[in-house]
Amino acid sequence: MEKNNRLRDFYLLWSTQGLSQLGSSVTGFALTLWLYEETGSALSTAALTICTYAPYVLMSIFAGAISDRYDKKKTMLVCDALAALTTVLVFVLYRTNRLCVWHLYAVNAVSGLMNTVQQPASEVAVTLLVPRGQYQKASALQSLSRSLIAIGNPLIASALYGLAGLDIVIAVDLATFALAFLVLLFGIRLPEVHSEADRKEKVLQLAKEGLRFLRDHRLVLDVILFMSGVNLIASAFDAVLPALVIPLQGNSVLGVVTSCSGIAMALGSLLTTLMPKPKNRVRVIYLTMLFSLGIENFLLAFSRSPVLWCIGQMIGWILVPVMGASQNVIMRNTVPVELQGRVYACRNTLQFFTIPIGLAWGGFMVDSVCEPFMRVNASSGLLTLLFGTGKGSGAALMMFLLGAAGVLWCLAAGRRLRRYAYTEEL
Repeated sequence: MEKNNRLRDFYLLWSTQGLSQLGSSVTGFALTLWLYEETGSALSTAALTICTYAPYVLMSIFAGAISDRYDKKKTMLVCDALAALTTVLVFVLYRTNRLCVWHLYAVNAVSGLMNTVQQPASEVAVTLLVPRGQYQKASALQSLSRSLIAIGNPLIASALYGLAGLDIVIAVDLATFALAFLVLLFGIRLPEVHSEADRKEKVLQLAKEGLRFLRDHRLVLDVILFMSGVNLIASAFDAVLPALVIPLQGNSVLGVVTSCSGIAMALGSLLTTLMPKPKNRVRVIYLTMLFSLGIENFLLAFSRSPVLWCIGQMIGWILVPVMGASQNVIMRNTVPVELQGRVYACRNTLQFFTIPIGLAWGGFMVDSVCEPFMRVNASSGLLTLLFGTGKGSGAALMMFLLGAAGVLWCLAAGRRLRRYAYTEEL
């Protein structure tokens, strides 16, 4: 009975938090559209996401220690409430015609900081609510919710923003937040796992313990470092995609193309729930990323068709849930639950610090290198044949460079990861 109650609580947490994340993602995508309309710059648009991820780099290690030291449920509630206040602030500024670009950067930084603290607590909450033998299924469901968000948020945001502006977008966001907040507050019970020693331990000391664990478990650390390189390339792709699609096809097509990544992840999540446990989870991680990075970027670089862009997105994202499930199983089975908050936070810093770098790199390369290069060489028959002409051709060139970088990284890092053979006991 207790096991069933824990699973019930997991399903409640997973569904309502996923719905709230959908609302937040819809707002984030609508703000991206607004910002691109205001600036027309790939780098300025990418900076919006950079401000969200910067707290991961600066604060994640300490946030995980805080998560291990304090009540997980209260931590999640406080962080969610403060993040919602930033959305209210954006609404007030927008309604009073005072919303500026720098406001969005500041608000996203605060919201990102709240997510930095909330995310390790949420990861531990899942571990507490899910029986050990169902970690892969839980990871697949989490991937499914992320994929549904990726499908829905660009389409919903484009539709709502086009019809009614930011007002209705933010109203939907706040409504989904309220539902998730109330369910977590009144409907979910989380067992406590932190000890009196953790409460007395200083945050800096707890953070060092997370780093020490990774140092002593090279399998986990090497997988994290491999994924940091993947995230560098993938985040640069995220900065380049709007600069490729919008000049050629507009906002609505960008929403459709972006949603295809979510459709692919939904299919990949279903595949993950049905597939047997892999013989070697580490091999699954680097081979799936080689497949994704080695095909998607090249397909988008050399095509001008929205249909081919959608196919590229499907290919690039369908195996991401398979990879994510293998990494999550390795983490949950290797890291003791009482250490997971601080270790997951260290993971966030090491694995995600490349995301703001990649976003800045991708935006800078498009605006300052690739687009000017294609303008100067517009008479080159080969470059025109490969990447097209006009605004967007530089983004296509950058896609090609990212494809080459992705293949080289996966091949090089894969040589190191081949020495590991991880399979959990059945």
